[in-house]
Amino acid sequence: MSGLRYVYAICRPFSAALSAELTGIAGVPPKQLRHGDLVAVVGSVPERDFAEEPLRAHLEDLDWLSETARAHQAVVDALTVVTSPLPLRLATVFRDDSGVRTMMQEREEQFLRTLDQLDGRVEWGVKVYLENSEAEGTGEQTRPPEKAATGRDYLRQRRMRNRAHENMWERAEEFARRLHGSLSEHAEGTRIHAPQNAALSHAAGRNVLNAAYLVPRSESEEFVELVDRTKDDVPGMRVELTGPWAPYSFSGAFGEEER
Repeated sequence: MSGLRYVYAICRPFSAALSAELTGIAGVPPKQLRHGDLVAVVGSVPERDFAEEPLRAHLEDLDWLSETARAHQAVVDALTVVTSPLPLRLATVFRDDSGVRTMMQEREEQFLRTLDQLDGRVEWGVKVYLENSEAEGTGEQTRPPEKAATGRDYLRQRRMRNRAHENMWERAEEFARRLHGSLSEHAEGTRIHAPQNAALSHAAGRNVLNAAYLVPRSESEEFVELVDRTKDDVPGMRVELTGPWAPYSFSGAFGEEER
């Protein structure tokens, strides 16, 4: 294998075969590199893209970054089907196989402890959006505002709109708290992430809850049904479920990243 070594994930040894059609970054199929009780899933990537200087420049290129992230995620998703991987951060690169093995040896105890915690578990993401932050939840919200006849009327209308906005936001936060509490009871771990920036995510509405849940794979169907039952509880709220993912949010410093 020529080029630099790109590491997708760390796993315990597994015997299930990955798809022969699976390719990773640069179109190169991933390979297993074993060291003791650990396996690194690696690929070969060109120095012209992943050496320190070109990589720094590429990380400012959103198109390149998006394409690379999709290829990275494809390999991790394939691993999630056959084992419980510990995904590493995007663009984790070493000079050669020896460098990867040294990394595994230095972090062996931490890797094994984390893999034990994640074994048989997957991550589900749940986001709650307030679809119309100006809405109060009544039919009158769609009416255009009346033209104020006086300055006093204008101030009264402003107060009413502000109050309606505050009431809706309070209901949204209360709904998100109740949903998170209910889902947390059916998860072994939870992470609350910062609300998504609408300008970057292009998602409609205002993000009220952005959470990840660590769930045993065997209990995922029940978890999904629980989310489905809550989707229409409050008008004006939108609940989005994503997954199952490899447990990025629960991988500590190894693999936290936005998918």
